[in-house]
Amino acid sequence: MRCVPVLVLLAGLLTACSAPAPAQSPPSSDPAPVAATPAPPAPVVVLDPGHNGGNATHPEQIGALVPAGGFEKPCNTTGTSTDDGYPEHAYAFDVAVRVADLLRARGTTVVMTRTDDTGVGPCVDARAALADDAGAALAVSIHADGAAAAATGYHVIEPGLAPDGRNAAVLDASDVAARDLLAAFGAATGLPRATYLGDLVEPGLTRRSDLAGLNLARTPSVLLESGNMRNAGEAALLTDPAWRQRAAQGIADGISAFLVRDHP
Repeated sequence: MRCVPVLVLLAGLLTACSAPAPAQSPPSSDPAPVAATPAPPAPVVVLDPGHNGGNATHPEQIGALVPAGGFEKPCNTTGTSTDDGYPEHAYAFDVAVRVADLLRARGTTVVMTRTDDTGVGPCVDARAALADDAGAALAVSIHADGAAAAATGYHVIEPGLAPDGRNAAVLDASDVAARDLLAAFGAATGLPRATYLGDLVEPGLTRRSDLAGLNLARTPSVLLESGNMRNAGEAALLTDPAWRQRAAQGIADGISAFLVRDHP
C-alpha cells in the first residue's frame, strides 16, 4: 500500500492511504460451451408372433374377412403344430419374446403385435397397421411351416407387389432385410435353406403377393418360416428351448444386420 499527502482544512497535513486498484483478470480463452447433440432415437422393430393361442376357440372371429391388399382374407388362422401337438402359435410367441430380449439389450425399441399366447388375433390387417403406426424400421413375422413330412429347411418370404400396388415403396428394402435374415438364421441354427417351395427366388427365399401382412406393409416387412413342424427331425428342434434360443439369436442377428444398413 502507498501513502500520499493531502491537505485537510484546520487539521494540518495528514497522511491518507489509498489502496491499489484491484488487478483485472485476463479475458478467458475457454470456448463457449456447445450444447450436446441429442442421440438419434432407437430404431423400432415390430415382432409379429404368428397366430394366437385363443384362435381355435373363436372361429367366427378369426374367420371374418378383412382387407388383404386388393382382396380379402380371413382375419387370422390357428396355425399348424408338430405331430406331438406342440402348436405353432406357442413356438412363435416363445421365440419372439427371446428375440425381443436380445434386441432390447442392443438398444433397439421392440413392439410386439401380441403380448401373450392366450388371446384371439389380432387380425392380419391390424398387425400390418401396427408396424406402420409405430414408424418401424422393420417388421418380422415369425412362423413355422406345416408342409409334407419329407420337406426340410427354413425359408424367408418377402413381399411381392400387392394386387392393389400400395406396398411398392417397401419392396426393395424388404428384399435386403429378407436376405440379411436368411443368412443370419442359417448361421445360427445350422438348418438348410428350404427348396420344397414353388416360385423360389433362390433356396430359402420366396416372394409372395397373397399374404395380407406383406401386401399391407408400409414399412419393410418379411415373414420367417423357421422350419417344418411336420418333419420329425425339425419338430425335435422346434420343441427344444435351447434350439429356440439359437433361432432367436439368428433372427436378432439378421434384424441387427439390416438396422446397421438402415440406421448406421
